[in-house]
Amino acid sequence: MRYRDAGVDIAAADRAKVQIRQLARKTFTSRVIGNVGAFGGFFSLAGLPEDAVLVSSMDGVGTKLKIACVLGLHSGVGRDLVNHSVNDISVHGARPLFFLDYLAAGKLRPRVVAEVVGGVAEACRAVRCALIGGETAEMPGFYPEDEYDLAGCMVGWVRRARLLDGSHVQPGDMIFGLPSAGLHTNGYTLVRRILLEKEGIPLSRYLPELGRRLGEELLQPHRCYWPVTEPLLEKGWLAALVHVTGGGLTENTPRVLPRGCGAEIRLGSWEPLPIFRLIERCGRVPHDDMLRTFNMGLGMLLIVPERRANQVAEFLKRRKERFFIVGRIVRGPSKVRYVT
Repeated sequence: MRYRDAGVDIAAADRAKVQIRQLARKTFTSRVIGNVGAFGGFFSLAGLPEDAVLVSSMDGVGTKLKIACVLGLHSGVGRDLVNHSVNDISVHGARPLFFLDYLAAGKLRPRVVAEVVGGVAEACRAVRCALIGGETAEMPGFYPEDEYDLAGCMVGWVRRARLLDGSHVQPGDMIFGLPSAGLHTNGYTLVRRILLEKEGIPLSRYLPELGRRLGEELLQPHRCYWPVTEPLLEKGWLAALVHVTGGGLTENTPRVLPRGCGAEIRLGSWEPLPIFRLIERCGRVPHDDMLRTFNMGLGMLLIVPERRANQVAEFLKRRKERFFIVGRIVRGPSKVRYVT
């Protein structure tokens, strides 16, 4: 027997890797050493300050991939992966340096691989981040032929004195919320169970309350907040940032709260997106669970010292960036308390 007889097509993998190398090279910066295809990726840290701290994060896209596979639309999930990862390190004040991805499939299809990695490369270029390597794996018998998994690792840097770790948060700080584009990359297992299985809504159905087909709504991209937060971080106007991912507002906000500080978030200070109202209604999901599972229309929280609140608001208005003032930091247990 040959490897191909067991279900692994080395020739197809080679064709995919040629495309990956071409896409990756378009993201290279002057710090990248060598080319994609070695056993490891090489990146020079020359020129970074002596007090530079590397910040890393690893994540995946989750079961949003199920929607992409059914619809045959794959470039968006590559952007989702990078944008999610950029947000994760940026909440610590870190600037993206380089990225590595991992794509595993039941059957490697060069066109699909090119679409996925093309989305990764496009998102990397948008934030001046180099895609320096990764891994593709064909795993028949483990994944179905028409499905794949996608994950990645982001590395960035920040000066130690500028590192955001929640230690500067104090009572009186204001909480600003930046809108999400939709579900981003979290809660899809529950959404599929409610809307696709329980309600039986086809992905192709146009839903007036959403203003688009269900599939289009579920593939709305995970928004990258770096273009908005980078200037604010440079000015030193932020005490902390919260990337609202799995766990929602309830579980993510306490990750940046020091001892003795709680977050008071005012319900009604922003309007949840229609997709969340649809999920809550169709699944009869308790509102507490919605707040603990989804971003509810707020993808990033900015915790702003009270003395900087007007400056941050003016900056966001000049950028024509929608925002909501959704609460403040108060004395108390390090958890979220919702008020009306």
